[in-house]
Amino acid sequence: MANRGETSVGPTLATQRATDSGPAPGPGDGGEAAPVIDRREMLDRLLKLGAASLVAALASGASLSPLVAAAKGSETKQKYRYGMVIDTRRCVGCRSCVAACKAENKTPPDVAYIVVLEEALGEHTDDRPLFMAKPCFHCDDPPCVPVCPVGATFKRAQDGIVVVDYDRCIGCRYCLVACPYQARYFDFGANYPAVEEETSYAEVPSPEYRQFRVREEGESPIGNARKCTFCLHLQDEEGRYDRAAGRWPACSKTCTGRAIIFGDFNDPESEVSRLLKTRNGIRLKEELGTEPNVYYLV
Repeated sequence: MANRGETSVGPTLATQRATDSGPAPGPGDGGEAAPVIDRREMLDRLLKLGAASLVAALASGASLSPLVAAAKGSETKQKYRYGMVIDTRRCVGCRSCVAACKAENKTPPDVAYIVVLEEALGEHTDDRPLFMAKPCFHCDDPPCVPVCPVGATFKRAQDGIVVVDYDRCIGCRYCLVACPYQARYFDFGANYPAVEEETSYAEVPSPEYRQFRVREEGESPIGNARKCTFCLHLQDEEGRYDRAAGRWPACSKTCTGRAIIFGDFNDPESEVSRLLKTRNGIRLKEELGTEPNVYYLV
């Protein structure tokens, strides 16, 4: 996308500081120090850059990417409401969900679509700790969506899954700040040794969004916001997950304690719906009105 490099924030602290300090003095400046740009002013400029890029793209006749065009229309009826019910009593903290997610989506070191939080309970060291898996919550009213200046992040109309269009994302990271669950990450371009050494693993593409991208310097998704997608690339053409064929989110499929249950809340007979009818489920930070689609059994 045009101007993407101009609006992306670099991966190093030195680059960040240089940006915060304003432009370097140019010819005729007499070597004077550049004026310090106020943080709010800097964000305003970034917003204008993103908006200008979007307007220019639309004015030139550029269409939305297939990912957006297929799922963003308000006329699309929501057929499914996918979400999770996570049983904290069954989670043993093995983190197989984390490993499975990374293997499925081929995420880099600084990106994790699901993490496992650990908290000690009681005052004795031999007490059983509480483990809690935390993916993206795919909120019904996601605060990450309205802050995106170029419409790169949005909620899919047909199934409620919140996604990121890598071809539109300008790397401003507004969405990372807006998410109250810290479920978004920024791809700074870091790689595991197998990729750095250019082994055969480096050539394996990620199936995310069925785009099968190979991460390359200067190309998306490097420089983009990234997040859990409920492994939507495993859906069939009707938007369904085939459990019999092993095609549903990797974290749920590999959970050794069967603590992560995935399903459709619109289906009253689904396992997630039945669990909420018989068990007390809670959602994190419900007072914010985000209506997350991940429930915890405690």
